[in-house]
Amino acid sequence: MLYKSYRYSQWDGTQHIFELDADALMDQLSEEVLKQGDLMRAMREMFRQGFQDREGRQMPGMRDLIEQLKNRRRQQLQQYNMDSVVDDLKEKLDEILQTERSGIDRRLDEAQQQAQNSHAEDQEQHRHLTDLLKQRAQRNRKKLDDLPEGMGGQIKELMEYDFMDPQAQQMFQELLEMLKGQMAQNLSQQMQEQMQGMSPEQMAATREMLHQLSQMMRDKMEGREPDFEGFMQQFGAMFGSNPPQSFDELMERLQQQMAQMQSMMESMSPEMRQELEDAMSAALDSETRAAMSEFASMMEIMMPMDELRRQYPFLGDDSLTMDQAMDLMRQLQENDQLEQALQEAMRTGNLEGIDPDKLSELLGDDAKRVWEQLDQLRQMLKDAGYITDDDKFDLTARGIRRIGQKALREIFVNLKKDRLGSHMMETRGANGDLLGDTKPYEFGDPFQIDLQATMKNAVLRSGPQLPVRLGPEDFEVFRNEHMTRTATVILLDQSRSMGLFNNFQAAKKVTLALMALIRTQYPRDVLYIIGFSDYAKEIKEEELPKVSWNSWVSGTNLHHALMLSRKLLAKEKGGTRQILVITDGEPTSHLEGDRAYFAYPPSYRTEQETLKEVKRCTQEDIMINTFMLENSYQLVNFVDRMTRINRGRAFYSTGDNLGEYVLVDYVNNRRKKVMA
Repeated sequence: MLYKSYRYSQWDGTQHIFELDADALMDQLSEEVLKQGDLMRAMREMFRQGFQDREGRQMPGMRDLIEQLKNRRRQQLQQYNMDSVVDDLKEKLDEILQTERSGIDRRLDEAQQQAQNSHAEDQEQHRHLTDLLKQRAQRNRKKLDDLPEGMGGQIKELMEYDFMDPQAQQMFQELLEMLKGQMAQNLSQQMQEQMQGMSPEQMAATREMLHQLSQMMRDKMEGREPDFEGFMQQFGAMFGSNPPQSFDELMERLQQQMAQMQSMMESMSPEMRQELEDAMSAALDSETRAAMSEFASMMEIMMPMDELRRQYPFLGDDSLTMDQAMDLMRQLQENDQLEQALQEAMRTGNLEGIDPDKLSELLGDDAKRVWEQLDQLRQMLKDAGYITDDDKFDLTARGIRRIGQKALREIFVNLKKDRLGSHMMETRGANGDLLGDTKPYEFGDPFQIDLQATMKNAVLRSGPQLPVRLGPEDFEVFRNEHMTRTATVILLDQSRSMGLFNNFQAAKKVTLALMALIRTQYPRDVLYIIGFSDYAKEIKEEELPKVSWNSWVSGTNLHHALMLSRKLLAKEKGGTRQILVITDGEPTSHLEGDRAYFAYPPSYRTEQETLKEVKRCTQEDIMINTFMLENSYQLVNFVDRMTRINRGRAFYSTGDNLGEYVLVDYVNNRRKKVMA
C-alpha cells in the first residue's frame, strides 16, 4: 500500500475523536527531553514522528506526510513516459503531413472532375488550370518528400511551405501556436494563451518585454534599482489577474516557470530532448529566439535554477501531451518544495514555512488536519504552563516537575506500596507530623490534645453532667512521628562512557524522579545535584532536563565531585547527610589546585586522592552510597575500598532497574519508626 489512509466523516456520536491533551503531550515529550537534553530538539522529534493520545491512537507526524509525498512522486514516475511528449508532437506532425498529402490528391481529383464536367468552350481553360495545379502538387510532394528527418527541420521547412489543404494548414498553425505557448510558459503561465495567435506587432511587444526584463536584471546585478513599476505599467497585463508585486517576486515566478520547462527537458532522453528543443526553436522567428536566449542567459546568471531544476527518472508507459507534461512538472516541483518545507520544519521546529492549502491540494484534507494539530502542540503546552511563553522556548518549573513525576510513576509502577515506607528516626520530637491515632498524655509529650477524645474520657469517667469536669487522666494527645531532615547530594556521572553505553539517560531519569519524590513526599529534605566528568559542577534543578553526557572530554573526576559535595552539605546542620554516587567507572581524574589530571588506566595518585576525600566525608559524618552501572573488576574493587572507609553501601544495577535501587534505598534507609 502506497499511502496511509485516514478516513473522516461527520461526527454522529459513535466515532472516537482524537483529542489533544496537554498532560499526555507533556508525558510523551518527557522521554525525548531526557534523551535529547533539549526541549526544542524534543519538540522537533515529536513533530517528526507524531504522538499518541491516552487511548493509544497514533496521530501521524511530518515523517508520515513526507512519506506520502514520496509515494505520490514515486507513483507518478512509475506511471508516465516523458519521451511520449515528443512522440505526441511527432504524431501531430505526421497527421499534418498525411492530411496535406490527402488534400493534394483531393484537389487534383476535384480539378480533373471539374475539367471533365465543364463546357467545351471552358475545357481548355480548365485543362490549363489543372496543369498548373499538377505542377504545384508535384513541387509540394517533392518538398514533403525532401523534408529533413528532425522535427525542428520539418517545422522550419513547413513554415515556408505553401499548403494546398486548408485543414492541414490550420493544424500546422495550431501546432506552431502550441509550441509558442510552451515557450511563453518560461515567462508566465498566463502568457501561454496570450502568445498563441499573436500578430507580428504583438510579437514585437513581447520581444520588447524580454529586452526590458534582461535590462532590469542587468541593473540589479550592477547595483542599480530596476524600474519595476514602469515595467508593470507597460506589461503587467501579460501576467494575469495576480501580477507580481515586486521585482524579487517577479524573478521568483520566472525562475519557477523556467525550472519546470528545464526539468521536463532534462527528464527526457538526450535524443528526444534535442528534438523538442529544435521544434520549439523552429516555431519562433529569429528575433524572438535571440530575445529569449538573452533573457534565459541573464536568468541563469542572476538566479541559478540548480535547486529547482531536477531530472526525474520516469519509468512508466502512459503517454503525455505537452500541456499534461508541463502540468505534471508543476505538480512535481510543488511536491518537492513542500517536501523540503516539511524537512526544514522537522529541522527547525518552525511550521510557519508550510502552506496548509498546498498540503490539502497535494495530499488531501486529512494531511491539512495533521498539520493543524501539530501546529497546536506548542500553544497547548504554553497554555498548560509546561513551556515558557516567549522566544526562549524553555521548560517552566511546572514542566520540569511533570517530567520528574512521570519518571517517578514509571519507576514505582511495579513496586508494592508498602515498600514506600515512612521516613522516620528513633527519637521523639515536638515538631513531628500527626499520625491520626492518640494516646493518654504523659509528662514530656507535646501537648497536641485531641479535644473530642479528652471530653469523651471525662464523660465516661464522671458521667453526664454540666459543666464537664476534666481530670489529668482524661487528657488524650495525638501520637506524632519525628521526620528526619535529610540533605542529599546526587553525583551524576557525565563521562563519555555513560553516553556510549546508554546509561546516562537512565541516571538522569532517576535523578528527576528522586527530585519529584522529595518535593512531593519529603518537602523538608534538601537535594543537590552535581554532574562530573573531567571536572565537577553543581546542576540546578531547572538545568537538569537539559544536561547531557560529555562526548568530547575524557575523565571521571569523583575526587572533585566529593569535594563540592562536602562544601554543599557543610551548609546543612543536623539531620542526615548523604551522597548518592551513580557511575559506571572507577575514577580516572583528580584535582590538583584548579587543574584536573587525567590518566587511564587510573593512576595510583588519582585513587589515593579520591579515597582521601572519602575519608574526609566520613569524618564529617556524611554517608556515601554508590550505585554501579558496570560490574568491572576495577570499579568493584575501588568501590569496595571506598565503602570500607565510609561504611556506606554499594549496589550493582543496570539502567533498567537503577531507579528501584536508588529510590527504594532512599526511603528504606530512613524507615525506622517509633511512636511518641
